[in-house]
Amino acid sequence: MKITSDSNVGEIVRENFKAAQVFASHHIDFCCNGNRPLNEASRKAGVEPEILLEELNAALAENDPDADYLNALALDKLIDYIVDRHHTYVRKHIPVLLENLEKIERKHSEHHPEIIEIKKLFEGSAGDLTMHLQKEEMVLFPHIKRLEAVKRGEIPYQAPSFGQVENPVAMMMQEHQNEGERFEKIAKLSAGYSIPDDACNTFRVTYEQLADFEKDLHRHIHLENNILFPKAIELEQKMSVK
Repeated sequence: MKITSDSNVGEIVRENFKAAQVFASHHIDFCCNGNRPLNEASRKAGVEPEILLEELNAALAENDPDADYLNALALDKLIDYIVDRHHTYVRKHIPVLLENLEKIERKHSEHHPEIIEIKKLFEGSAGDLTMHLQKEEMVLFPHIKRLEAVKRGEIPYQAPSFGQVENPVAMMMQEHQNEGERFEKIAKLSAGYSIPDDACNTFRVTYEQLADFEKDLHRHIHLENNILFPKAIELEQKMSVK
């Protein structure tokens, strides 16, 4: 992929996920707000487009086999990958983080009051993400899998009760945006998950877990916003005109 200042941020990451690290280093959102040109993203981040292009070209000198694999997956297989890897990750780590945040709030909030707000934000995220995953797995994902079955000639196309796939996709993308903004606040409150000098082991582990959770969430949202959802919309449009 030849990258120019007009290249779409999300498409760049879709073609090679190594670009994600470059964007993250400049605080450029590639998952929730990936649908914008590079020059616009760089301007808002306060970095010269030429500098960003140079860093991206250096990082993307080699192909990304993992990205090639994911882009080649049929949508039903991509959904299975997302659920098995990312939905499972979220469900596994939410209880651990809630417990650890409770512990460090009790022990450290007097000297680190930001923990109170961080815990409150993550509690909101935990509840909303749990409902979000259920909606995807019960409504949107089954419909996309049916589209793949139609494509293979296994079943006839039938319009869903919610109209076009863009409708639930728009809702899921808005919820992705909400989570992205929430974790942006958490990262800011924690000074980028910096470990205080007086932190106990649980404090250190919790901040490391939060950083990992955010990193996984960004990749999770990227796979849906930049790969799964656009392909699902395109596929349904093809089915609808037949």
